Amino acid sequence: MEAEKKEAERIIGYYPAWAKYAGYGPEKIPVDKLTHINYAFANISNNLTISLGYPEVDESNIKELQSLKKSNPNLKILISVGGWSWSGRFSEVAKTDASRTKFADSCVAFLNKYGFDGLDIDWEYPVSGGLIPKNASPKDKQNFTLLLKKLREKLNAKSAKTGKTYLLSFAGGSGNWYVNNVELSKLHRYVDYASVMSYDIHGPWEQYANFNAPLFNNTDTPKGQNIWSVDSSITVWLNAGFPKEKLVMGIPFYGYRYIVSNNTNKGLYQLYKSGTAISFQTIYKDYLTNPDYTEYFHKASKVPWLYNGSDFITYENTKSVTDKAKYIKEKNLGGVMIWELSQDYNQILLDTIYKNLQD
Repeated sequence: MEAEKKEAERIIGYYPAWAKYAGYGPEKIPVDKLTHINYAFANISNNLTISLGYPEVDESNIKELQSLKKSNPNLKILISVGGWSWSGRFSEVAKTDASRTKFADSCVAFLNKYGFDGLDIDWEYPVSGGLIPKNASPKDKQNFTLLLKKLREKLNAKSAKTGKTYLLSFAGGSGNWYVNNVELSKLHRYVDYASVMSYDIHGPWEQYANFNAPLFNNTDTPKGQNIWSVDSSITVWLNAGFPKEKLVMGIPFYGYRYIVSNNTNKGLYQLYKSGTAISFQTIYKDYLTNPDYTEYFHKASKVPWLYNGSDFITYENTKSVTDKAKYIKEKNLGGVMIWELSQDYNQILLDTIYKNLQD
């Protein structure tokens, strides 16, 4: 089944189970600004079937998520499987026809039990591995295609019985390393869309402080430092044969705070002592209002940063997400994906994205 045609721009927000612990329950989600919610994450059990990831809150979260459709009847709610922490069994799941069938059957039963509209596969990552690299295999490249094919077949069979269309999507990495490890020219046949995780392009695993998700490359990047951007990510996906109308661009609602080693270039591209993730909500509340910090905007990369002489903070603001929304429209991409909703309590970024995609 070639699933959903391109609708009004998809605005897909990830809602993680753990947001409830921080006081951001499903009732706070601005459903009028979203077309899809991906509930993160379901796990994979020892017997290679889908399972609840956070049993202590999942049942109540799912019920509350489903009730959001009263306010937005067109809202689609998907269960996302895996993520960084729980992708270790995907290689085994995808390994044989029997294991793929068993997993797909369990997913269909899971959707039926909890009323989800579809399935989002967040395998981090085929071939290269992620948190548990030893579990990966070179055969993941072909097996990932076969897994999505099996899932689509099982979802279609369920649709034939119920008359309901079930969505299938996946989230993928932003670099050549990811594109080379999957078959994008084949995967699109089986999914409604895929989301590029076009963030964490730079982060505290690198040697130098840099932007989390620069829209474009900066030609002034110092020699020897990694040059990559959101635009680079989108381009390699398109060049690999993934259709633009099914390609959804990720925008982060978080950034990174680096304690840099010197104050050259206002912290950008400098060595640093430590680096940690930080939500937009915290940046907005604690740093943007702090007179010790100055906000700058990089004209080439089209992203902001804050600096106070020692702290370099990379993040998104209303200007950068406006530029990204315009990019999505200019490229005729399939929409925007947000990681994640609880990091923007006041909906400052989401409201801006929504407005610019509607214009």
